[in-house]
Amino acid sequence: MKIKQAEFKGAFVSVKQLSAGNLPEIAIVGRSNVGKSSLINKIANRKNLAKSSSTPGKTRTINYYLINGKFYLVDLPGYGYARAPKAERVRWGKMIEDYLRERQQLCGVIHLVDIRHVPGENDILMQTWLRHYSIPYLVVATKADKISKGARQKHIAAVMKAFNMQAGEGLICFSAHTGEGVSEVLAAIQEILSIGVPEQGLPVNHRSGDKI
Repeated sequence: MKIKQAEFKGAFVSVKQLSAGNLPEIAIVGRSNVGKSSLINKIANRKNLAKSSSTPGKTRTINYYLINGKFYLVDLPGYGYARAPKAERVRWGKMIEDYLRERQQLCGVIHLVDIRHVPGENDILMQTWLRHYSIPYLVVATKADKISKGARQKHIAAVMKAFNMQAGEGLICFSAHTGEGVSEVLAAIQEILSIGVPEQGLPVNHRSGDKI
């Protein structure tokens, strides 16, 4: 897959505001400051398509990006920002949960984790959600340029152990700085789209799940 056209289409504060269109959607989830905006910009080859912030937890909306006029990348609010007020964290959590549970256009999820750190409680909870709802997903370990090549396997193993992933399950190392992993993420998006199309009128989140 090659992204030739990418356009920001809007920011929404609740699932009820989302349109009822039939284009497939791929959601991007992860902790605050894990690099969701940087990944979107890098794979779209656009510097400022998604606005990144130096303040963790600032993304409080569901952000839509139309890709090649054929599908949406959906940036969900970052989770796990402890300094945010509890009421705000509860609201963000409900927004994410409602989207994953209710959005029939959802084909799959790209779950970002920081390769430098062992996945935390919220990361593991997200994996549990994806498996419970049988949503195809891909794990992407961001900021791969921040660790040495020699230490990489140790960090990958820690992520896979935390998520109870088996050898051969999809995990892509990614760096927005060097461009590592861009082609692999794009190929995985193509695969998610190919397996996430609804069958016989059923919502995509009622299909049997696959790990990419």
